[in-house]
Amino acid sequence: MPLVKCPYCKKETEFTGNAFRPFCSERCKLIDFGAWADGDYALPAETSSLSDEDLDQMEKVIEQRPRD
Repeated sequence: MPLVKCPYCKKETEFTGNAFRPFCSERCKLIDFGAWADGDYALPAETSSLSDEDLDQMEKVIEQRPRD
């Protein structure tokens, strides 16, 4: 049976027949899920602020759209 390393604790565990795969146990699965839910795996993103000119231009485009 193939062995894989648990993504959390790095312990080698059997992949086939493991109810918690790819994790070695329910504990590691829940810890990883908690980290995901807390945003620990979030990707960094660049944020930009819109200028007043940008907002005015967007409002003009929206006003010019034909209404259904």
